[in-house]
Amino acid sequence: MDALSGDLAFLPLGGTGEIGMNLNLYRSGGKYLAVDCGIGFGGAELPEVDVMVADPAFIAERRDRLLGLVITHAHEDHIGGVAWLWPQLRCPVYATPFAAAVLRRKLAEAQLLKDVPIHVIPPGGSFELSPFRLQFIRMAHSIPEAQALVIRTPAGTVLHTGDFKLDPDPLVGPRSDEAALAALGEEGVLAMVCDSTNAMVEGHSGSEADVRRSLAALIRGIAGRVAVTCFASNVARVESVALAARAAGRSVALVGRSLRNLDAAARECGYLKGIPPFLSEDEANDVPDENLLIMVTGSQGEPRSALARIAMDTHPRIELGEGDTVVFSSRVIPGNERAIGTVQDNLVRRGVELMTDADHMIHVSGHPARDELRKLYKLVRPRVSVPVHGEWRHLSAHAALAKEAGITPILLEDGDVLSLAPGRAEVVDSAPVGRLVVDGNRLVPLQGGVMGARRRMLFNGVAVLSLAVDEAGRVRGTPRLAAPGLFEPDDPACNAILAELGQSLADLPGPIRRDDSALSDAAAAALRRALGKRLQKRPMVTVHLLRV
Repeated sequence: MDALSGDLAFLPLGGTGEIGMNLNLYRSGGKYLAVDCGIGFGGAELPEVDVMVADPAFIAERRDRLLGLVITHAHEDHIGGVAWLWPQLRCPVYATPFAAAVLRRKLAEAQLLKDVPIHVIPPGGSFELSPFRLQFIRMAHSIPEAQALVIRTPAGTVLHTGDFKLDPDPLVGPRSDEAALAALGEEGVLAMVCDSTNAMVEGHSGSEADVRRSLAALIRGIAGRVAVTCFASNVARVESVALAARAAGRSVALVGRSLRNLDAAARECGYLKGIPPFLSEDEANDVPDENLLIMVTGSQGEPRSALARIAMDTHPRIELGEGDTVVFSSRVIPGNERAIGTVQDNLVRRGVELMTDADHMIHVSGHPARDELRKLYKLVRPRVSVPVHGEWRHLSAHAALAKEAGITPILLEDGDVLSLAPGRAEVVDSAPVGRLVVDGNRLVPLQGGVMGARRRMLFNGVAVLSLAVDEAGRVRGTPRLAAPGLFEPDDPACNAILAELGQSLADLPGPIRRDDSALSDAAAAALRRALGKRLQKRPMVTVHLLRV
């Protein structure tokens, strides 16, 4: 698995074959470099899961050779896992000022701020973690200070693009540094590890400047209360909404913790300079409806978000109803369609009008469409293309585009070890990978017993049997059966099941009835049979046995 000096290899532990949970490794001379450490979400396919991270076990076992973790930008799918996984990695973290400001707030919440060494690298800056010589290249994206990472090693140079787009007018921050990309191409690039999110979308992703003009015109013509929901990290969009509100004579209130946190980080780093401080949720209710605009979290239908609670009329301070408008200035992330639809249905039920990117120019993607990818390949001219940051259909479309550009594509999945040097680029090994679920204040394996039991309870319910037996194993008193999700309280079917269970236990041989473990197992098996016969389900069964 670990090669000798002179090698160069790439190993994605998360984020390749999926969108989210980005965690990438580069190896050279026996040393490792990690790039990004993000979270992913469960969605409709994993309803028992809220947040996940990639399992770092492979690199955690080699952390004495892990030189550092480089963050390309401050989106949750690239930075959100640091606070959860750093205790296993225990390495220095390198980030731009804005990403560092966001990360510090996350680490403070996890009580790790004093433990994690954060090195702030200016946008476009260079630093060295021998044998890796590293350089940031400024890229436009839907968050400030997104950086591509140039990784120079004795065996060759890799460009890790991170998330980016070629926006001619990104509004906040500079355009992607095409001159630096072209200079890198002249220098020679062995491989480009590249964003695939929009590899199936023809044309150009569009400019943030177009959204700003459209939002200004749109908000000027709306009556009643206006609420805008967008990705909290899109500082340019937040600024555009604030400017549109000001032009329409409206004050802006922020509703939702992630918006307030990103606002604080942005102002700390010198962004939003021309925007006055936003109102709090309490102050919003003192402003007349026609003079108020609410920026609210929850564009992806997150059930605990501010917008979801407003839609259900359970938010403690903010209300929306007849004559009000909600503008969804965001795209639907695949997998969130049902959750977003639920929030939108609840809003419409309350008389709220909706505006989405399906009908108005109120969102552009932060990721490159096919024309932008074509241009990037002309600038960088890598020998090998490694599509990442996408599901398999995105990776395949990206690989086909690279091939059209005369570049050799290599498709990977999480855990594949891609040797880039010496010799030709090829997958030579695999590493163990997996997913860990953020469950309260702990991490548990997605495929482990805890989440397996939760999936079973989610779809088949749970039954808890409590019974007392004497020394001979005869049932004393009346057993109790609790089966939430299977029976209503006082359901007569429970009595029938208990009667059947009692007969099954009475028929057991004496040695089994006198052994606590054997009797518990027999009672659980009998209960499963009885429930399966009546309900055609296989619930989780727990038996509490008291010997009296």
